Order: sequence, then C-alpha cells, then structure tokens
Amino acid sequence: MNDWPDGWSGDRGNANGRGYGRGSSGAPPEGARVMRHVQRPAPPQHGGVPPQQSRGYDEGYDQQAYDSGYNTGQVYGGQGGNGGQGGDGVPPQGQPYPGHAPNWRRRLKIGSLTLVVVLLAVSIGTYFWADSKLKREVDLSKVIERPGAGEGTNYLIVGSDSRDGMSAEEKKKLHTGSAEGKRTDSMMILHDGSNGPTLISLPRDSDVEIPSFVGSESGKTFPAKGRHTKLNAAYAEDGPELLVRTVEHNTGLRIDHYVEIGFAGFANIVDAIGGVEIDIPKAFKDKNSGADFQAGKQTLDGEQSLAFVRTRYAFAGSDLDRTKNQQKFLAALASQTATPGTILNPFKLYPTMGAGLDTLIVDEDMSLWSLGQMFFAMKGVTGGGGTSMNMPISGSSGGNLVWDKAKVKQLVQQLKNDEKVTVTSDR
Repeated sequence: MNDWPDGWSGDRGNANGRGYGRGSSGAPPEGARVMRHVQRPAPPQHGGVPPQQSRGYDEGYDQQAYDSGYNTGQVYGGQGGNGGQGGDGVPPQGQPYPGHAPNWRRRLKIGSLTLVVVLLAVSIGTYFWADSKLKREVDLSKVIERPGAGEGTNYLIVGSDSRDGMSAEEKKKLHTGSAEGKRTDSMMILHDGSNGPTLISLPRDSDVEIPSFVGSESGKTFPAKGRHTKLNAAYAEDGPELLVRTVEHNTGLRIDHYVEIGFAGFANIVDAIGGVEIDIPKAFKDKNSGADFQAGKQTLDGEQSLAFVRTRYAFAGSDLDRTKNQQKFLAALASQTATPGTILNPFKLYPTMGAGLDTLIVDEDMSLWSLGQMFFAMKGVTGGGGTSMNMPISGSSGGNLVWDKAKVKQLVQQLKNDEKVTVTSDR
C-alpha cells in the first residue's frame, strides 16, 4: 500500500493515475480495494498545483504529481516546472527561497554596526594607551599665592635641555653637550580662548624677581628677598613648580597647565612624521647648535629641527630672534602633524604619539583631552585667527631683558578677560 495525502487511502489506481469508481471504466480487478474519499482541506498554496477541494481522487487527480514532495514537506508537484528543488515550493532546510534577493539593507546595517564597534574599541584603547604614557610629575598644588583664574586656558610650554635617556652618540649627533641636570631652552605661554589662540614667548634671559615659594622636594618655605635673576634660573633652582610660581608672580597670569618636552622627544617627533617643511628667509650657520641652513623652503629632520630652534648666537637679536624661530617651527610642526595623513594612519600616528609622550612631562591635572586642545590651539596660531609675539621688552639691565610693565599689565588683562590681544612687542 502506498502513502497517500492526508484524507486519502487505498491502493494506487490504474496506470494512468485515475482511480476506480465513478467515472472510470470497468470494475476493479479482483482483490482490489475500493477507494474511500474523505473530504479534507486543501494543502497550503505554496506554488504547486494542489488538488482542488471540489474534486475527488476518483475524478482523475494525478496522485503521483500531488504526492511528490508534499508528504516530505518540500514542494507540491513533480520534477517539472512546478516541483523539485527548481520549483516554487519550499526549499530544502537551510537553503534560501529561490529567486529571493539578499537583504542588503540588513547586511549594511550589520556591517556598519560592526565597523562602529571596532573603531570605538580602537579609539578607546588608543586613548588609554596614550593617557598611561603621560608623565604627570608636576604638582601645581605646591605653588603658593596664585593669581585668580581668568577666562580661557593658559599653558606654560617648556622646552628643556634634558639629556635623559640619550646615549653619548646621540648627544654628539644632536650637539646637546653632556651637562648634567636640566635647564630651560625655551618657555612660552599659550592662551587658548574664544578670540583665537595667543602664543607669547618668554625669553630665557628675562629679568624676573624670585618670589617666596615652597620647595618642591623639601616642603620648606623660602621667603622672598627681592632677588632678581634670569627666568631660566628659576627652573634650575627648584624645577617646574618654582618656574610656574615665578611666571605667575611676575605676570599676574594664572597658569592652568604645565607641559615640558626634552631634546630627544622633540627630535623623535619630527622624524616620526617624516620631517617638517619650513621656509628659512636667510641662510645662517652656528657651530654651537650644529645649524647650517640655506635660504628657502626645505624639510628638516629631527637633528636639523633641534639645531634650528636652539640657534641664537647666529642672530643679532640673540634670544629674541631665537624665540621667533621657535614659534614659527612649533606652529609648522603642529600644522603638519594634525593632518588626516597622520591621524588616520596608524603607522604614523602611533610612532608620533609614542615619540612625544615618552619624554613629555605634564602637571598632575593634565588630561589627554587638554593636551589635544593645546596641540590644536598651537596649530591655530598661524591659522589666521591666532597671535604670536614676544613678551614686550622695554630695555635691559645687567645683561637681562627687562619687560615693559605697562604693556605686560595690559596684555595680561586682555588674556584674563579673553579679549582680542592688541598689545604688540617691538622686538
């Protein structure tokens, strides 16, 4: 006995697939069973040609065509145009419906979500990696008698002649000498506010008064004695904390963050981005720094860049001319580093960040976000809305450069109020 669709029973009919009973010719063969038709609902309409509910088996429905695939849950119909795996019925389990296009919208959503998750994970990982490399070694809470805070953010940026981590060969190559300890080769105040960034160089030979201060290591209070000296001597005497205290005392401007970078880190950053292009208006040479430059546009590597920003004996204005070159170079460095070619290229981004962060010293409250803001403010100095200048000078005393007190007071007031800087420096 064959298996029949639900609602049918009995043996197969004659060879042409027609049943015995009403409408057939002759009586069934001896021993044959008479078909009994039980009325059932028609199977689901999945594309094959199911038996019509109004027709019985004995009215000539092709059982073979109906039985092929329906009992297995696949398709209705035989191997022809309506049946089998090439038909319009239900495909084998795990295979898509024939003729159905892929759901590209869903795939794009999944792909986009995956990309966002990956980029977010990389960004977060990079942030914490870079943040962990910051050397937060300067405690500004040790600075006493501080001025009131103003609008905007003020960074004290220091380039030191630290030779920490440099081999004898590197010291010779970079013309740094082998002096012990650290001194400041350059000092700048960067004000970042709503009227554009302002970069003010503080000549190392500036005449300043050393105020009362608390020793960074001893914790002992040293009273003021009215002693005047060069600005870079404050750093040599008691490090970053006394330097900040001295700058605040002599300007009346509160310093929010401290950033210091040494010789090696400076040179490594330049090499990591493939050099810095700069236009040198006049050729100069200096055996002390190792500078030997021709006039015109040129790309400086790390060694050449360090020589460029350290040279002062080759200029008539000495330290004042050097500070102008330092401002010019740092703005070019920031501008050429903050580009898609560096930021979006991990083969440049990570070496550049690693080179700088390895030798960067900041205050304890400095975040990576604040450091990034400082960097882009530095880039904006030459972007059309920024200002760069030297601290106004009125003359000299005993070889020290004396600040113009009236101009300095006006400049500091404009910075505190976050106003457009109108004060100029004659040198």
